[in-house]
Amino acid sequence: MSEINLEEENKALTREYKQLLRISYQTLTPEDKKLIRKAFNVAVDAHKDQRRKSGEAYVFHPIGVAKIVASEIGLGPTAIAAALLHDVVEDTPITLEEIEKMFNPKIAQLVEGLTKISQVKKDMNISMQAENFRKMLLTLNDDVRVILIKLADRLHNMQTMQSMPEYKQVKIASETLYIYAPLAHRLGLYNIKTKLEDLGLKYTEPTIYNDIVSKIKETKEEQDDYIKLVSNVLKKTLNEEGVDYIIKGRPKSIYSIRRKMLAQNVSFDEVYDKFALRIIYKSNQHDEKFLAWKIYSIVTDHYRPSPSRLRDWISSPKTTGYEALHVTVMGPKGRWVEIQIRSERMDEIAEKGYAAHYKYKQGVNEENGLDIWLNLLKEALENSETNAVDFVEDFKMNLYAKEIFVFTPKGEIKSLPKGATSLDFAFSIHSEIGIKTRGTRVNGKLVQLNHELKSGDQIEVITSPNQKPTINWLEYVTTSRAKNKIRNVLNEDTKKIAEEGKELLTRKLKHLKINLNESIVNELVNFFKLKTSLDLFYRVGIGAIENQQLKDYASQKSNTLINFFKNKIKRSPNNNNEDVFKQELSSNYDLLVFGKEQDRLEYKLSNCCNPIPGDSVFGFVTINEGIKVHKKDCPNAISMQSNYAYRIMQAKWIDSSQQEFKAVLKITGMDILGLTNELTKVISNQMNVNIQSISLSGEAGIFNGQVAVIVQNNTILKKLIDNIKKIDGIEKVTRVYKN
Repeated sequence: MSEINLEEENKALTREYKQLLRISYQTLTPEDKKLIRKAFNVAVDAHKDQRRKSGEAYVFHPIGVAKIVASEIGLGPTAIAAALLHDVVEDTPITLEEIEKMFNPKIAQLVEGLTKISQVKKDMNISMQAENFRKMLLTLNDDVRVILIKLADRLHNMQTMQSMPEYKQVKIASETLYIYAPLAHRLGLYNIKTKLEDLGLKYTEPTIYNDIVSKIKETKEEQDDYIKLVSNVLKKTLNEEGVDYIIKGRPKSIYSIRRKMLAQNVSFDEVYDKFALRIIYKSNQHDEKFLAWKIYSIVTDHYRPSPSRLRDWISSPKTTGYEALHVTVMGPKGRWVEIQIRSERMDEIAEKGYAAHYKYKQGVNEENGLDIWLNLLKEALENSETNAVDFVEDFKMNLYAKEIFVFTPKGEIKSLPKGATSLDFAFSIHSEIGIKTRGTRVNGKLVQLNHELKSGDQIEVITSPNQKPTINWLEYVTTSRAKNKIRNVLNEDTKKIAEEGKELLTRKLKHLKINLNESIVNELVNFFKLKTSLDLFYRVGIGAIENQQLKDYASQKSNTLINFFKNKIKRSPNNNNEDVFKQELSSNYDLLVFGKEQDRLEYKLSNCCNPIPGDSVFGFVTINEGIKVHKKDCPNAISMQSNYAYRIMQAKWIDSSQQEFKAVLKITGMDILGLTNELTKVISNQMNVNIQSISLSGEAGIFNGQVAVIVQNNTILKKLIDNIKKIDGIEKVTRVYKN
């Protein structure tokens, strides 16, 4: 090599070193810079005689890895130094002991971990590869930075393997897609995961990769114009609202476009969301949520959102730490476009994973931040009895956090939240299938409706036209979609019975010379100590209110009427019509009022939770549909109340008999003979508490019960819970805050 080339190389090394310091995500002290400089010099000297296949000085590889560690993963000086030295022990005469003397035990430990990972046979079969991966993961017990530096090493190798023989390229790329990309995903390193996936595709399916790349280039100008069109509309309103933001157009990764083409069996042109718009806004942490939802409302003011494509990872961040709002809207020219809304902090976390997390946490240093990462992965190492291939497959499934992947009888893949049951699966196929579900088979075997699914299960749903959901089904499902649909059907049934009950009640009262009207309904509700008119009509419909009870009401009514006139005579002349109106209001059980002033306003009941009179509710001021009323335990309530505080209105059903309250108790224990009898005896006889509904079941020696009771106050409820706990065989009694 000529002197001129060497001189050029030395200049390049100097530039690389300066850039390494400049791009570091963490602030480096003079001591940090000294440490990095020392590691840099040792690496340059140790690798001075080595060249890569491309002819480039080998030392540019550890420098490249260190740059990824510093800027893209965001680690500190210890990890940067270890990255610079990661191949020294394996490829040069320098020993670990010498590194420990020159630097410190921590850097030596990291280098040792990285050396262990590298020392494997070159042409491994699948089980050897899996065994090697297990060994690599076991180094996590020492320091998670070993894995992070290894990811950077893998990325740099993928970026620089043009000169390798094709069979090696395919092997390394396949291993990358199989192990390293999912690992980067699990660690919240979105950028690295995307790069690894795209590069993996480049070498495993080069023709398809190049085809997609050329098509992206062809359509780039058109897409840029489209992004500009959408951005300009949004910018105008965002500026008017004083939001401090930037808008970026972000093409979908080549790998994700390929995955969509395969999953949906469509061509490149038919993939509708090949790019996304990202709105990144400035905010302090206190106002982050408020601003995210404010921007969301601006976006949806201009473009109609797809209701099934809202992803709220601000209220519930992903297990990788990712936070953002994703909404897919119908943009100009009838095209769907995904818009991602993130604060600068969220954006950094998406790019850097947990390195950014601990940067934003007061008093959390790098070591502690890395512990967060470590705990995320340690669970996967606990079961070391399984064989290596099963271990890797299990680990890969668990990497995708709160998602499981299951199959339909035809082999189509479906994604469900972890913990989902076979009944959840039925509802995920179609609501009508869910409602008519009579049974489910998992992997060919008949299972209970509440059977928890695992990744890889194949589920068959058995339906019957006569099947109907029961109240117990709410206990069998975990997804909000299934719960909402079951509640809707149960409410519809209740309403139908109530309608028939109302007609029946009208006829029965006529015999007693009473015409059914609003005030009579309210009196009956109070007389039978019920909550709402719906309760009243429903009970008449199912025959729970007998003729004799209605006769008792009629005879009492005449006495009430006399008292009413007495009160009228005693009334002070100062009471104007408004007072009379308010008194009438307070006795009207089914009237919904809003705000502190209890205003009567126009409203609609929301479809997502179908509130009925008597439910705890709140009003939500929508942009186009006025006030919508939601139950306080609506699946969307937390999101709306925390993020749209300025649109929430207090709301309640006016009720004059608030002396009694409903509480639902969940009871578990051992399924002992006579337990049910003992339970009802304690509630009804000892405590004189009215049981509104009861649902009990015993299975495999376990007793499960849910009892709805009517109590006057919390003190009585606490005493009741204590008494139930004393029953022999009862393990646990808890109050549940859902219908």
